[in-house]
Amino acid sequence: MQSVKSLTAYRPYWAKRFGTAPFLPMSRKEMDVLGWDACDIILVTGDAYIDHPSFGMALVGRLLEAQGFRVGIISQPDWTSPDDFRRLGKPALFFGITAGNMDSMVNRYTADRKIRSDDAYTPDAAPNKRPDHAVTVYAQRAREAFAGVPIIIGGIEASLRRIAHYDYWSDTVHRSVQVDSKADLLLFGNAERALVELAHRLAKGEKIAAVRDLRGTAFMVPADWTPDETWIEIDETVATKVGTGETAIKLLPRSDRSHTVIRLPAFEAVKADPVLYAHASRVFHLESNPGNARALVQRHGQRDLWLNPPPIPLTTAEMDHVFGLPYARAPHPSYGDAKIPAWEMIRFSINIMRGCFGGCTFCSITEHEGRIIQSRSEDSILREIEDIRAKTPGFTGVISDLGGPTANMYRMACKDTKIEAACRRLSCVYPDICPNLDTDHTPLISLYRKARQLPGVKKVLISSGLRYDLAVRSPEYVKELVAHHVGGYLKIAPEHTESGPLSKMMKPGMGAYDKFKRMFDAASQAAGKEQYLIPYFIAAHPGTTDTDMLELALWLKKNGFRLDQVQTFLPTPLAIATSMWHTGKNPLKRVSASSEDVPVVRGGGQRKLQKAFLRYHDPKNWPLLRDALKTMGRADLIGNGKKHLVPAWQPAGTDHPEKKSALAGRHSATSATKPQSPGGRHPAVPRHPFSQRRGGS
Repeated sequence: MQSVKSLTAYRPYWAKRFGTAPFLPMSRKEMDVLGWDACDIILVTGDAYIDHPSFGMALVGRLLEAQGFRVGIISQPDWTSPDDFRRLGKPALFFGITAGNMDSMVNRYTADRKIRSDDAYTPDAAPNKRPDHAVTVYAQRAREAFAGVPIIIGGIEASLRRIAHYDYWSDTVHRSVQVDSKADLLLFGNAERALVELAHRLAKGEKIAAVRDLRGTAFMVPADWTPDETWIEIDETVATKVGTGETAIKLLPRSDRSHTVIRLPAFEAVKADPVLYAHASRVFHLESNPGNARALVQRHGQRDLWLNPPPIPLTTAEMDHVFGLPYARAPHPSYGDAKIPAWEMIRFSINIMRGCFGGCTFCSITEHEGRIIQSRSEDSILREIEDIRAKTPGFTGVISDLGGPTANMYRMACKDTKIEAACRRLSCVYPDICPNLDTDHTPLISLYRKARQLPGVKKVLISSGLRYDLAVRSPEYVKELVAHHVGGYLKIAPEHTESGPLSKMMKPGMGAYDKFKRMFDAASQAAGKEQYLIPYFIAAHPGTTDTDMLELALWLKKNGFRLDQVQTFLPTPLAIATSMWHTGKNPLKRVSASSEDVPVVRGGGQRKLQKAFLRYHDPKNWPLLRDALKTMGRADLIGNGKKHLVPAWQPAGTDHPEKKSALAGRHSATSATKPQSPGGRHPAVPRHPFSQRRGGS
């Protein structure tokens, strides 16, 4: 993988002399106190401003501040006019705009397309503090506020909508957000490298229109534009021939992949033809490894959307730098005593890594953080625990999580960097764990042990989702985890029991779950603890039939699980599973008009039925399930015995199907019952508000 300039190798901008702000300013009064006459960069976000590295605007804001720039924050502005976008004055360099830690549509709407009643990223969880498609709306208002100031968009909404994409809420294919927002530049993925270099280049007087060589960026250009004579562009007519496999064609005798570009089918083509959409999705995801990815081009009308290859991942030293910046580790004082649920959830947790090589098709991590794991050093993580102990009010000695998108991928990587740079697999663990993957859990075990030995630390919990097919390879890790780091419940995500949906999710079969459960139970017993696994399951995922959901319901009943809050598949932009849902085709394989068809559940009635199977124990679902079982020829499962799924009788007042909306979010709240014991129902485990940051839809 190519060498790049370190984040700490830049000469600081002249404004470094102003020092470090206690909080990045959100008002002119705060700017006056700091001695600023203007901001160099103004960041606009749909979230409340919490000065903590788990919140994107705080992380990039402090990173830019460390480079010497004066950075202001406009949080949750009134988007109905440009006035609120003028509150800090005109930025000297650019506006940086994001919807926040989640895509704004995922944040605002449930899987049933209903408006949510609260927002975890807003003071007192107040709803409706951000618009639909917030990146586009904020960019338009910023442009109205100060014409001519460069507009840079980024964050997860920009990442997931960087090419033509299916939008579930409007049920249509949308143009790239770069087109709709009219931004000067789009930064996708974890964009620290591109953002720092961009800021310094603009500060030196370079025009934004000239910045066309940064990895991890997208921009609009005339249809005949090429960066220089060394680039090779393939014929679009060849690129749109579905079923031809690899779409890069060398028009000149050159073997260097860095000098080729892939032309995706145009926006108008993928909007009109679902097969072309699925084909474009496949090509896009095959070009996601920073070690070998090529630039992508997609026509939108009379112009081209150009996407440079993905950013080079941060080194451990750079991760330490980013997470070691002088965060106040608190919400901005202007919020007073208001409670911000997202902050309450993560105030005592620590992000130890980013990225995920699992490749789950419904997950947002691949499109945003990538598959290469970027880990912090042990010392950096332990210092953050000490910072929490020293600075965070209310700390009782319990660290609520040491994790990330996946709890146990810390410091895992390919055994050979050359193999990693050449790899084009979509997952390192599906259909089987790659023999080139180093699955050693020793560094994580060492971290756990040192963390819980710190003075003032009573307990270190692991709350991030666990990849159990990796964990079973390290019995020592399972024993360590279960004996010391489980607070009664451990969440894992089988997602389903049947091979049909699992193959479309790229998830392992239940054999790995069964093996992990045996190890978990044995380790709990050895530790003298009564502990339970909390499994997550998805209804209505592409590839799932009603029979699959029935089999899952029977498995739940057999194993004594009664799920409280469950999730229905929510198609998020750019995900492979979303492509399946929209097109009925499988982008995991070569796509053509005659290639594999994927069963898809679109109708509200069938989605409600599949969700009802997950809550077979709820009397409100029994009428719906009885009708379905009769239609499916499984009336034998209706009755009052242990072998039956639902009883033949109906309690008074429970004869209507459940009306409650399914919760969206990759890590929906789930609870389970202790199998056939007098202990009763376990309390629900709250949904992590960073479900999408940690990989959810």
